[in-house]
Amino acid sequence: MQAALTAAWTTYIPLLQSSSPARIVAHLLSRQLGPTIHNYTFIDFCAGGGGPTPSIEKHLNAAITSSLPSPASSSANYAAAATAPPPVQFVLTDLHPHVELWSSAAAASPNLTYVKESVDASNVSPDLINDHKKKGKKVFRLFNLAFHHFDDVLAKRILKNTLETSDGFGIFELQDRSLAGFLACCLFGLGAMVMAPYYAFVWGAPMALVWTYLIPALPAVLVFDGWMSCLRTRTPEEIKELLRNCGVAQEEVRKWEMKSGRERFIPGVGYVNWVIVTKKASQE
Repeated sequence: MQAALTAAWTTYIPLLQSSSPARIVAHLLSRQLGPTIHNYTFIDFCAGGGGPTPSIEKHLNAAITSSLPSPASSSANYAAAATAPPPVQFVLTDLHPHVELWSSAAAASPNLTYVKESVDASNVSPDLINDHKKKGKKVFRLFNLAFHHFDDVLAKRILKNTLETSDGFGIFELQDRSLAGFLACCLFGLGAMVMAPYYAFVWGAPMALVWTYLIPALPAVLVFDGWMSCLRTRTPEEIKELLRNCGVAQEEVRKWEMKSGRERFIPGVGYVNWVIVTKKASQE
């Protein structure tokens, strides 16, 4: 299940897709945060088996590197490149850590680390936040295909903790309460059937063939889970209402700015629905 969800984020099929959803998220973070992106450390608080965060890190830092002048450029530009900020850092955490999977992802990138202890997004240890702030970094929380899992009570607790300890957060979903969202989940089930041999022979999970073709539990559960996720996914206005009522004083809530939208990756059905919330420039 987790492998299939990761594939939904990271797979790019030419002609069918304009981009992978993970690459879209990297572009959104770069576009919305602009030059200040180097000021942040990005912490995924619901990383699961790793999800899209390793891919987001790769795309984001690759885009940053490609924008730097090459050694063949003028000496002034090359000097500017030499003093450019270091790559953006990402951290994987979860209430139920998947250390074995995370360690493999972290080994593939010097810009990706993880916390092996359990991390509760509604009650984050001050040490986790302060470790990054001592390095002069702001903390930006990531919720990739995760925020819809929280009921209103838990979501408010998480938002309260976020506003009190962090400097920004992003909610990214691949579904919503629309016909397109439900159709996308159906395509996801079909995609799982097409990709089963890949999971079996490339990822070394031969039982994927059994649970896809002999007993089609994997595609059935993915579609059903997707439909339930559609029903639970909040609109930006609903998230804004949670922010207003999360237990933080209204004058503090007004110091934050919310932006939202949707970016298409499959014509007609596939969209990244996003909400990015940061402190207003006058409050930083």
